[in-house]
Amino acid sequence: MAVHIRMTRRGGKKFPHYRIVVTDQRARRDGGCIETIGSYNPADAANAIVLDRARLAYWQSQGAQLSHTVAGLLKKNPPPAATA
Repeated sequence: MAVHIRMTRRGGKKFPHYRIVVTDQRARRDGGCIETIGSYNPADAANAIVLDRARLAYWQSQGAQLSHTVAGLLKKNPPPAATA
């Protein structure tokens, strides 16, 4: 089973809101998912991405592939630097 990390669309017409989910590659865009690991709200610039980075790292270690869109979002919003 190929597992991907991608977005599902939520929200109303002209007011999109997305969830970042772990799902089987063959599932529909808004079909069932294995786990929801975050959300993305393009209308809210301050808190656009909310993501559980620990779960993202876990799924990537298990072989899950990022979609192009999620990879681009993560590149634009890298994780905060660790403070000592």
